[in-house]
Amino acid sequence: MSIQLAPSALERVQSYLAAEPAKAGLRFGVRKTGCSGWGYVIEMADAVNDADAVFEQAGVKILVDPASLPLVDGTEIDFIKQGLNEQFVFRNPQVKGECGCGESFTTDPDKAL
Repeated sequence: MSIQLAPSALERVQSYLAAEPAKAGLRFGVRKTGCSGWGYVIEMADAVNDADAVFEQAGVKILVDPASLPLVDGTEIDFIKQGLNEQFVFRNPQVKGECGCGESFTTDPDKAL
């Protein structure tokens, strides 16, 4: 099991943590949403939950809840800038399909929550 940050995402998360040193790390997971089923959730975490899977990279903790882990295992999180737009992007090997609007994705049915 693994979650990785690409260099630009690592730099961005490190800057967030430098600005808010009380944060525990980056929380990454999924929630039901959109027309395909799953949408990513990414935010700075206040604490590590007992059940979280914790991945650490260059001092940054990436926290994933146990229900999300099978759906995001192996994901590389990147951060891209295009013109005035900036966003995290996800390279997730579990994705089997995406909706046309790009808001949600599907995975292997037996990994669904």
